[in-house]
Amino acid sequence: MENEILIKKGAEAELYKSTWMNREVVIKRRKSKSYRNPDLDRYIRVHRTSLEAKLLSDARKLGVPTPIVYDVDLNNTQIIMSFIRGPPLKNLIPKMNKEYMKKTFIEIGRLVGLLHKGGIVHGDLTTSNMLIQNDMIFFIDFGLGDYTKDIEARGVDIHLMRRAIESLYYEFSEYAYESFIIGYKEIMLDEANDILKRVIEIRKRGRYVEGDRHK
Repeated sequence: MENEILIKKGAEAELYKSTWMNREVVIKRRKSKSYRNPDLDRYIRVHRTSLEAKLLSDARKLGVPTPIVYDVDLNNTQIIMSFIRGPPLKNLIPKMNKEYMKKTFIEIGRLVGLLHKGGIVHGDLTTSNMLIQNDMIFFIDFGLGDYTKDIEARGVDIHLMRRAIESLYYEFSEYAYESFIIGYKEIMLDEANDILKRVIEIRKRGRYVEGDRHK
């Protein structure tokens, strides 16, 4: 591996930009945690690395743009994937006009619908984990993702998305979320109704928790 440059250091993994077989790549490497039992730590890192690589590839097969997985090294608990040359969606939203924002969030809703229809939840669905390259929206970081059609898990995905929009762009969050729902329902059809009801329940639960914290 040539000239690894650290681009992000997270709680579970580090991201490096590098060159691999004459390609620009990102290496996601899960680091060991000294506070965990060594055998458990190894199991968690191998399992999450293997699962994330599969989720990235399977999401792509469903029609959701993701980085291409080039190599999975379970010994070093790392994934080598294509480098997406584009900014995170969160940086672009404040510059969008209303028409482009609607188009963007309808497409995000469609993409999340494709994931959910295909039995995948992202697990950390925020505008930080979406990159824009050549007008395509790429979903990244499936480290908390899973294979499930559980209504609660799907509802949490959408709740996280809505909360991320509200925390950063409250003044147009309703418009963005309504556009998201248009795209989501386009894919999920009637199946969306129960999931969106669950989103409302999850949202209420969150408010109760916040209320208790401030008592």
